[in-house]
Amino acid sequence: MDGPLRFGPVVVHAGDKSGKYPDGNQVIVHGRDLRVAFDTPLVANRIGPDFDDVDLVILGHVHEDHIAGLHRVPGARVQAHEADLAAVQSWAGLARHYGYPDDVLAAVRQMIARDFHYQPRPDATGYADGAVWELGGGVRIRAHHLPGHTSGHCALVVESEGVAFIGDIDLTGFGPYYGDATSSLAQFRQSLREVAQLDAKVWVTSHHRAVLTDRARFESDLARFAAKIDERTDKLVAYLRERPHTLDELVQRRLLYPPGYSVPFVPCAERNSIRMHLEELVAQGVVRQAGKRFELA
Repeated sequence: MDGPLRFGPVVVHAGDKSGKYPDGNQVIVHGRDLRVAFDTPLVANRIGPDFDDVDLVILGHVHEDHIAGLHRVPGARVQAHEADLAAVQSWAGLARHYGYPDDVLAAVRQMIARDFHYQPRPDATGYADGAVWELGGGVRIRAHHLPGHTSGHCALVVESEGVAFIGDIDLTGFGPYYGDATSSLAQFRQSLREVAQLDAKVWVTSHHRAVLTDRARFESDLARFAAKIDERTDKLVAYLRERPHTLDELVQRRLLYPPGYSVPFVPCAERNSIRMHLEELVAQGVVRQAGKRFELA
């Protein structure tokens, strides 16, 4: 889109390629008394005063690409859902959030300092599901806890305008991401059902789609996004139909990322995600574990 989109007091600044990772889409809400930013992706560094003068940053969740502009607003208050709060307050908290081995964490820390202007915010405070912010002039924001991507992932809804920022329920072709220590496949499934129930007429994603204003299109894109989970399950079952595999062997074959895509956390994300799928399949009686190998039951 050319230039920011406006929905009353809500302004959406699209990141590069509609907020494709590593960038994201920036939402800024103008109330009579407060100016609020939802997340701070890389594009925040290119906006200027509309972002730099915000009073409050509300993080829908905490990952490196959502805190890449925090260094520009040292005087703004920062809030994150209480389940994600430690991840924005310190590197130790973010490291636990990722849950990777020490050597991977060292590489990730170097990457996010270089590419995402990483700075922790020990002054950040927490909010809970259902938290409400009154910005003045009738502009009101409400948090809806939709965990799975992270344990604290939330949608932020500007109720006065019917604008829902749904974060990393981002409707991308990649599909849902649940590869970190605080991720949950089961919770993501539930959140995908709940996000469809939000009272909204505009949906803003952190990545890829940016802005949707047609409910039928939103529901279609959401269904396609959610279907990626079962496609991955089918892919995993197909691997096991060939022969039994260890978890390490399945990680090598990959479930999420194409062969050759190499960033430090990919093997960890694959391992965490595959493990969750296997746990579901074992609980369903489709797969059983025999020693270190998994096979069809």
